[in-house]
Amino acid sequence: MAVNGSAASFDSQFPGAAPPRTFNHKGWRIKTQKLPILKAEPIEAMTDKLGIAVPEMIFGDNYVSLEHESGWSIQFNAFDALDRVDKTGEKRLKVAYSKEWHRTREDNYDIDIKEVVKPFDWSYTTDYRGTVTSQSASASFANSETPIPTELLKRPDPILFFDEVMLYEDELADNGIAMLSCKIRVMPARLLLLCRFFMRLDNVVVRLRDTRVYIDFDAATVIREHLEREEDYEVVRQTFASSRDDVSAKLRDPNQLADLLPIKQQILDHVKIGD
Repeated sequence: MAVNGSAASFDSQFPGAAPPRTFNHKGWRIKTQKLPILKAEPIEAMTDKLGIAVPEMIFGDNYVSLEHESGWSIQFNAFDALDRVDKTGEKRLKVAYSKEWHRTREDNYDIDIKEVVKPFDWSYTTDYRGTVTSQSASASFANSETPIPTELLKRPDPILFFDEVMLYEDELADNGIAMLSCKIRVMPARLLLLCRFFMRLDNVVVRLRDTRVYIDFDAATVIREHLEREEDYEVVRQTFASSRDDVSAKLRDPNQLADLLPIKQQILDHVKIGD
């Protein structure tokens, strides 16, 4: 059973590439894969299967996976994230840059985008919260009001495992950036994974969609939080303009933007593994 994703794979051959990093701890296997951007053939295959053109930099073989010995797992990968992008065209940012975006895609891939894909959200905004696989219907996420215990995460616990994985990136025809990446750190008693979508369309909007997965190893509890933040570009720029810091650098840093963007939606859910 898979939720919010289909765990598709676009394996490419990279001679000499390092195998996935694997870390086993208290009944969990944490795996991360980092390979180069896809080549032309797998890009075409992914485009055909998704029904939309893929971002300029697509790391289709990359992933982060959290697997419990019971068979329950949650994975974050590029294909499943892109499969959650709006393909109806209803959520497209209707600005002049969209025409330039289509032109660059045709130049890069030597294809007529209009003949391959229907209108879609070319900012690649996704509500992806991970691809869940479970052998039991009872081990499914349920709505929750219990937040991630941030105070526990502030403790100076040793970091047993850490990694950052890029899934995709696009410069939106040189008018901003859209990127999806994952960061994970494992401590003795818990782990935290952040999957962050960051989009900045210059002079239009700044957007963050964060999915955090927190696991308490001893309690065998998984808490997942999905936050959607957004603000008009000019509002954010004016906020930074009052400081002496480099405004353009701040607008490229999602860590500095996060607290400035108002929350538009929050979803909290949890699952008890082994119940």
